[in-house]
Amino acid sequence: MGKFVIKKTKSGGFKFDLKAGNGETIATSEVYTTLAACQNGVKSVKRNGCSPVEDQTVEGFTPVKNPKFEVYVDKAGEFRFRLKARNGQIITTGEGYKSKPSCLNGIQSIGKNAPDADVVVEE
Repeated sequence: MGKFVIKKTKSGGFKFDLKAGNGETIATSEVYTTLAACQNGVKSVKRNGCSPVEDQTVEGFTPVKNPKFEVYVDKAGEFRFRLKARNGQIITTGEGYKSKPSCLNGIQSIGKNAPDADVVVEE
């Protein structure tokens, strides 16, 4: 069973990580200015974690409406994903993956782990 871990950052903001049952980080948020805003980000991932995928690595890909996962290749040549909310803001991002299937597995893991994940606020 996955869990969201919310931590205070050195800058005084808050961020969350979605962790799988084995403790591996699946996705990470941006820094939020308040705990309440960070908790709303968690709720958004829980709500949108089963959104469709827009594969931007395919030439001539078909755009998908938000909320959605975007799969893309970063400057280092690794596959990454980001989850965008209905308003187009990025809610969470994944790490760099060497292969697209691994990146897609990360997205599936969000769909499996996020909806029922506990939320832990660490000091």
